[in-house]
Amino acid sequence: MNSDRCILVLGGAGLVGSQIVREIARQLEPERVVVASLFRGEVREFLHDVRREFPQIEFVGAWGDVFVSEEFRLERRRRLLLSRTRRDQLYQDLFGELEAAYGRSALVQLIQQYQPNVIVDSINTATAISYQDVASLSKKTYDLLQELRQIVDHEDLAGLDALGKALEQNVSTLLISLSVPQLIRHIQMMHKAMMDVGTRLYLKIGTTGTGGMGLNIPYTHSEDRPSAKLMSKTAVAFAHTGLLFLMARTPGGPLVKELKPAAMIGYRRVSYKTVKVRGQPQFRYMSREDVLDGRLTLRGDENQYPRLGKLHMAGVDTGENGFFARGEFETITHINQMEFITPEEIAQQAVLEIKGSNTGYDIIAGLDSSILDPSYRAGVLRQTALDKLARIEEETHSHSVALGQLGPPQLSKLLYEAHLLKLKYGTLRAVIQTPASELSETLFDFLAENEDLRTQITSIGLPILAPDGLRLIRGPRINIPESIYHEITIENGAIDIWARKGWVDLRPSNFLAWQDRFQRMRRTQHMLHTRGTSSVTMKTYLPETIEIGAVIAWLFNNDALGYRIK
Repeated sequence: MNSDRCILVLGGAGLVGSQIVREIARQLEPERVVVASLFRGEVREFLHDVRREFPQIEFVGAWGDVFVSEEFRLERRRRLLLSRTRRDQLYQDLFGELEAAYGRSALVQLIQQYQPNVIVDSINTATAISYQDVASLSKKTYDLLQELRQIVDHEDLAGLDALGKALEQNVSTLLISLSVPQLIRHIQMMHKAMMDVGTRLYLKIGTTGTGGMGLNIPYTHSEDRPSAKLMSKTAVAFAHTGLLFLMARTPGGPLVKELKPAAMIGYRRVSYKTVKVRGQPQFRYMSREDVLDGRLTLRGDENQYPRLGKLHMAGVDTGENGFFARGEFETITHINQMEFITPEEIAQQAVLEIKGSNTGYDIIAGLDSSILDPSYRAGVLRQTALDKLARIEEETHSHSVALGQLGPPQLSKLLYEAHLLKLKYGTLRAVIQTPASELSETLFDFLAENEDLRTQITSIGLPILAPDGLRLIRGPRINIPESIYHEITIENGAIDIWARKGWVDLRPSNFLAWQDRFQRMRRTQHMLHTRGTSSVTMKTYLPETIEIGAVIAWLFNNDALGYRIK
């Protein structure tokens, strides 16, 4: 679109990303294209070419790892994992406070710097995350734990120090290599950054993980079949799609689309060249004969094998997927095998999606058209269930408000506060006309006299904060604050935060907040008989009475922006 002045292409110097950059420049002609890839050399080489092809467009290069903090952007992950201090920092970026990690993120800073209208993400995210090899790490960690058990059982403490250090490194590396937490945090920070800068469209070039093949896929990235890493890649790829599905249904965010090539992507060039592994040349070594005597060394010392020079071979460069020899390429692209699709074809569909065309290949749109949505029948039966619940409550003299199993604790807190206001005052008007201090004391006295309701609230993990803010009526457990510890310190301001998130708050200040909510609800009612159907919107609260589910749904729709848009 002509209004898209700046477009950021993540993985823009790669096999697919480079063709997307060219197609964007050719068809959309934005003012600026930011090409971001892992290695500086590949970015500079690519920019040298496209600047000559499209001199009217400003091309900017960026490089480094966007899955870590800005401080580590230019570091190899393998090196980072060797340092305990850096492993601790990676842990905080993954499991610590989101806001703090957000401020440190290399990806966030890249988005904030260029404020792109469109982001095309052609990074192979599933491979980047899943190929940190959690399966192997788990096996090594388990073996170390077995050694530790033997030491403890035999009280042989001589090797405990070295074992402890190895175990610490493995466990900490395992924690920060877990796929799902990495993916979730990546999506959270990506979405928040795009919200902050007003990105219009996020287009992901995803993967099926198996090139469209099934569990019977005969190809892996050099590991044995069945490959745990390859299955992890597919799992992460579709978990990624699921999170993008949620992103697309979040109000105020960018349009979200995903293209999923289901074939091998190829190719960049056919050539005779030095074979490289992880960017380093692979060498030919003099072979030797070993006797099979009960032990087999899988990874020997390379210095013990004379080098015969670099390994050269004719092959097909498929970019991030590797360099394939003729036999490999001929096999994988054969009919009924993985076959292949060209990066130019993917780029053409990507640009059509950026333009707003309906290509039929957007996975998110496909999911939208395939899922089962809310039904009319369910809407009719909803009232039947609510009426029956009300009758049972009346017959049993009970309170069916919340159990805390739907969550978060704030939902239960709000429902019980609304229920108390309903029981004592009934209508929005009555609550608004009563002083907040009177509401506070009246409801506190009411709960003091009503043991069944009071103990019901406190037994599900909701404490009740007294009007003075100094006393807490509670049961054996408290859901908020969340902590892995049984006891924590109360710091300044903590009570206000916890009360807002999951305590039944009987302080006058909280009832001032409820009065403000009820006033806003009542202001929506004056149009009901003057504007026809247009008067009923998400902002409209229909009843005059306090109906607790309708009240909390109104709050989620209008204050928390927790509503569905599709």
